[in-house]
Amino acid sequence: MSIQKIVDQMPEKLSKKQATNQVTRVLDALQKALEETGEVNIIGFGKFEVRERPARMGINPQTKERIEIEAKKTLGFKPGKTIKDKLNKKV
Repeated sequence: MSIQKIVDQMPEKLSKKQATNQVTRVLDALQKALEETGEVNIIGFGKFEVRERPARMGINPQTKERIEIEAKKTLGFKPGKTIKDKLNKKV
């Protein structure tokens, strides 16, 4: 989604720069909360959570050689009921 679409949906008149600043502030706060707590729940929208993937063995598809894939953290999202219902709304 572009910033312009956000600007167009706002009831008050925001410039593109103001909207960009607001979105950036929200995303920065979301990132900080994920770093501190590991999860953020936005009621009606969904839940973001940091998930741990364990180390595992894999295969390089080009050489067929077995390789070790390191453990890592990834971000997961589980949509809330409200957004699920809107996404699955019959047209």
